[in-house]
Amino acid sequence: MSNTCSVDIVQSPVITEGSMTLTCHMIRHIKAHSVDLSPPLFLIQSIPITYDNQSISTHAMSDQDRIEQALASVVAAPATLQLLRELHSEALAEPAYVSTDSQPASAALDRFVALEPEKCAIVYLLLRASGATNIVEAGTSFGVSTIYLALAAKQNALLKNVSAKVIATENESTKAIRAQENWKRSDSSDDVSGCIDLREGDLKETLKTDLPEPIDFLLLDIWSALALPTLQVVQPRLKKGAMIVADNIISSAAGYTDLVDYLSDKNNGFRTTTAPYDGGLLIAVYTG
Repeated sequence: MSNTCSVDIVQSPVITEGSMTLTCHMIRHIKAHSVDLSPPLFLIQSIPITYDNQSISTHAMSDQDRIEQALASVVAAPATLQLLRELHSEALAEPAYVSTDSQPASAALDRFVALEPEKCAIVYLLLRASGATNIVEAGTSFGVSTIYLALAAKQNALLKNVSAKVIATENESTKAIRAQENWKRSDSSDDVSGCIDLREGDLKETLKTDLPEPIDFLLLDIWSALALPTLQVVQPRLKKGAMIVADNIISSAAGYTDLVDYLSDKNNGFRTTTAPYDGGLLIAVYTG
């Protein structure tokens, strides 16, 4: 016998493609048989769940549904939303890629690699909620997630009557060129290119100077071996309350060991959690 319920999940120790392992620590709110048991402590994502006596599995969404759900979270001109729709569709058509220390960074050079739409949406909403205006993106690739960063930064800056700055980094010239082309395709009313400072080359060098202060948000979407060195370059300029988001923290766990150890050491001034998106999405706050 099978029933349907809605589960609000705050963390996930184990995530595998197409399935999810749940523990009692992960479930905060269950709606079953139209009975509200308790309110959620903190809602990261609401996922429809089918359960029986042996298993719990997620219902897969189509790529198009994933894209539309993500775009519904974003304030942007129709032309910019259509651009994001096309870019996400292109990226999702690529076979899955996971960065590991055993692979050279060149393994992804010819692939259209982009942060998944639902992750872009949560990053955008975190930025809007925190009011971030100075953002660093480590690993721009083709510039898809950068559009979300720029939209949020500009919208926050408008409310504060300040300027917005997104520092984007990319080591591969072909990707940097394509990213700039994508940004120019956004609607002129959004003007995402106007606040993006693209730095091409080794980010351990390009991020050493001319960073805005304080930095409100750092997105780590790069080869895992570069994540901790990047954080350590940027950390002196982080404001208290700044957020750090790192993609594929579970699926690339072997490569992220040093980053996780560093963030878990409370002497370094961070508090972290992992959101249960595909591959895992680490979210940390810098407390100083």
